[in-house]
Amino acid sequence: MDRNVVHVVPRSGHWQVEQGETGIATSDTKEKAIQLAREAAGRTKPSQVVVHGEDGRVQDEFTYEDDPFPPRG
Repeated sequence: MDRNVVHVVPRSGHWQVEQGETGIATSDTKEKAIQLAREAAGRTKPSQVVVHGEDGRVQDEFTYEDDPFPPRG
């Protein structure tokens, strides 16, 4: 089973929550966008929230339910 991935990304002066290619929410603050992303991910398990910084790099990740791709070894 694939997991649902929700991203928090900067977009033109605000923060956008994206699921796949779709923007599902926007916020003026990064903290509120993370909260919205975590709520969305919590409703569609297994899922993951990936938080990006202003430079686009991944800053943090949150995983909900079992990870369907656990490392072997």
